[in-house]
Amino acid sequence: MKFAFGGTEIVITHPDAATLLADVAQHLRDGRGFSLATINLDHLVKLRANPMFRAAYAVQDMVVADGNPIVWLSRLARHPVSLVPGSDLVLPLVRVATKLGRPVVLFGSTPTALAGAVAALGASVPGVRIARTIAPDFGFNPVGPEAEALLRQINDIGPCLCLIALGAPKQEQLAALGRRLAPQAGFASVGAGVDFLSGHQQRAPEWSRRLALEWAWRAAQNPRRMVPRYLSCAAILPGQAWRAWRRRG
Repeated sequence: MKFAFGGTEIVITHPDAATLLADVAQHLRDGRGFSLATINLDHLVKLRANPMFRAAYAVQDMVVADGNPIVWLSRLARHPVSLVPGSDLVLPLVRVATKLGRPVVLFGSTPTALAGAVAALGASVPGVRIARTIAPDFGFNPVGPEAEALLRQINDIGPCLCLIALGAPKQEQLAALGRRLAPQAGFASVGAGVDFLSGHQQRAPEWSRRLALEWAWRAAQNPRRMVPRYLSCAAILPGQAWRAWRRRG
């Protein structure tokens, strides 16, 4: 399944979580870096409008479907993929890294949330080694001098897994830069996954996720922020559905 914007093609590289985690394990085992993005409908909106975001996405090594609309579009195009939310990847990714003896870096969110995430990982993943936690200041530039300095510090750690919780497009831009400045690190953009793990954000109830109604729950929790976002997403869905239909076969 792929999406095209302004001459840039974004391809979903892994159809399911099992395939993704196997590839991640091989990269971490070999000490080869990677960048992982989890694409959703909001990302498609941003990709249309933001050339820098497109450039960052175009160099991601791994892309999976984070959002039911992406899964539905893939089925319409007859290139079906499974739902792989970034929030659901946090623990599996850390377990893979820990099993292979690779340290973990948590990048993003707040110091309090990161401390909670470290405690949660320690309880859930015996033997996990947290090499560093980084909570950048508000207004952090993911491609500026501070980002470069922090990525060089991550490079000094050697082969590792870095979970980035900055939100789009910052996390994908940081991961793209990290592929160049810390080539042995695996960068995974997980959005609110770290905050969910620490308990500093409440994730939608399981029943709403099972019924593909997480968007409605989130809109009800934060209408001022989420309703405009979902309206923008709804606006591009017919066009994306038409393009998916044309790709059938």
